[in-house]
This record gives sequence, structure tokens and C-alpha cells, in this order.
Amino acid sequence: MRLDILDRGYRPGAKLLFTFIRLFSGHPVPDAAKIVFYRPDFYGARAKDATHEAMRGPSPWSVADRELMAAYVATVNESEFCTAAHTATARQAYQSEPMVTAVLTDLETAPIAEPLRATLRMLGKLLTERTVGAADMRQVLAAGATREQIEDALAVCAAFDTTARLADAFGFEILSHEGFDAGAKYLLRRGYQ
Repeated sequence: MRLDILDRGYRPGAKLLFTFIRLFSGHPVPDAAKIVFYRPDFYGARAKDATHEAMRGPSPWSVADRELMAAYVATVNESEFCTAAHTATARQAYQSEPMVTAVLTDLETAPIAEPLRATLRMLGKLLTERTVGAADMRQVLAAGATREQIEDALAVCAAFDTTARLADAFGFEILSHEGFDAGAKYLLRRGYQ
């Protein structure tokens, strides 16, 4: 059930920004962006900073890898909005729709490096079982991932586990294919600020 709070209650500056975005992009502002502006002092500003750092801050993972992680987290969480948004972004970042589709369809046979596969496997376990242990971390390290990569992947997971739950709780509107592609271009150009 979509909550109408996403369509009202914004400050005048946010309303004006939404109008400009719609005029210049030709697409509505995604609800993921709107929720950040609803209560910026409570959620928005902190969420933007944490998500931007996880997705665009210094990391041994590429931007494409982190967008794929976000799409994988959303897929495991069965969040329609976040899966579509980050699948579009990962496809554009990698310039490879078949590879992204392969990962989200069957992680074990997807054409990716073992450190990324092991990391995604660990994130999947964390999301489904709500726990991982030292043995899980040893497996990821044995596959070639570094501690820094594991920490960065967990930051991506935390950001998008939260976002996926908000998307589903608030009933984020599913955009058109063109709308998700436009959002992906924006995210790759500007990040999450």
C-alpha cells in the first residue's frame, strides 16, 4: 500500500527542486529521492551521507561492483523498486546486461570473479538467515576478498537493506524502464548526494 506521505508534506524548496527535476529529466522524481527530503534532519541527510560513502567513497570495489551488490541485496529482499533501480544502474556501470542478469539469476554460474561471488554469497546468507559468522568470513577471505572489501560490502548491504525495506513499507512507485534508466544515469554521474 502506497503511503501518500511521499506525495505531500515537503518544504517549498524541495517542491521546487522536484518540479525542476521533472521538467528537465522528463521523469518523476523517484520515491527513493523523495523520502530523503521528507524529514532530512531525521533520516535524509544521514542516509544520503552513509549511502554516498558506501557507494562512491574510496573502495577496492568498483562503482559497478557496488551497484551490483545493491541490486543483489534488493533481489534477495524481493524489493521490486530497488531491484529495478540498481539492476539498471549496474547494467550501465558494467556496460553488460547479460552479466548483471546472470548474477541476479544464478550467482553460482555467473561469469564473475570468485572474490565478488563469495562476497555476494555471504551477503545473501546475512540477508536470509540474519547472521554470518567467522567461518563465513574465512570463506570470503579464502576466495580472495580482503577485509576492506568485506567491510565495504557490508556497508553497501546495510544501506540497501534499509532502503529496500523503506521502499516496500512506503510502496515506492515502480518507474518505467526509461525512468529507471534515467535514474541510473543520474546515480552514475552524481552519486547519492
